[in-house]
Amino acid sequence: MRLRALAKINLGLDVVRKREDGYHELRMIMQTINMYDQLEMEISEEAGIHITTNLPFVPTNENNLVYKAAKLLMDEFHVEQGLCVNLQKFIPVAAGMAGGSSDAAAAMIGVNRLFQLGLSVKELMERGVKVGADVPYCLLRGTALAEGIGEKLRALPACPDCYVLIGKPGISVSTKFVYENLHANELKEHPPIDRMLEAIQWHNLNKLADLMGNVLETVTIPRYPVIEEIKNHMKEHGALNAMMSGSGPTVFGLFDDRQMAEYACEALRESRLAKTVFLTTVFNNGGRRK
Repeated sequence: MRLRALAKINLGLDVVRKREDGYHELRMIMQTINMYDQLEMEISEEAGIHITTNLPFVPTNENNLVYKAAKLLMDEFHVEQGLCVNLQKFIPVAAGMAGGSSDAAAAMIGVNRLFQLGLSVKELMERGVKVGADVPYCLLRGTALAEGIGEKLRALPACPDCYVLIGKPGISVSTKFVYENLHANELKEHPPIDRMLEAIQWHNLNKLADLMGNVLETVTIPRYPVIEEIKNHMKEHGALNAMMSGSGPTVFGLFDDRQMAEYACEALRESRLAKTVFLTTVFNNGGRRK
């Protein structure tokens, strides 16, 4: 079985408060894009879970979310056969694009199908949160509002079609570092998530782009100024707006014109500001447009 694990961006990311248990209360608008890792999965007569990957620094043991996700289901349903997974990584690692969570979601779908467990997407989502907060969304995909620690999800009408330019500088950012240094209860500005929901409802790409915001930029950009440089570069080359995704360091820009997007993509490559440069589109899960 061959499966695609799609990347996500955050069109809006707000941290409402820091909870007493140390977790952060979030409100995020999540969007899947057509950039993906690929998993090849097959049943093995040899017991256990065996993972191979194209990147030497990606773990292939229980520290890999694919392993954790597969083991969760195989243990619950007492699957005695083994599983072989070849994971081809294309989504940048530690980039704020939920690559690991999406891989885990794809692994759960694959295990469910291969071993005929009969679980619905909703049932997989209920289990996925045990692997990671972003896993339920990566099972849902498309455009969604995420609240709580990211596990409370509401599917939204499809995001307006647009071109998405991805630029990731040659650095990795620790999500733990970002949240530890975020003074959530002292934030003075918050992205207007409710107004963004209205823009999606009215299918207004320009308004949606104009309202985008990510409070985690207040931590990541001062530490890594190249993120701001990439944002400005995209906007100077025709992006409706540009923003950091998740805890960074990936930046994305939204474009309504293909030629302009291709021009900006080439200009960003030539600038050498970003190590990974990729032009794609939003993924709308079959379309929930209203």
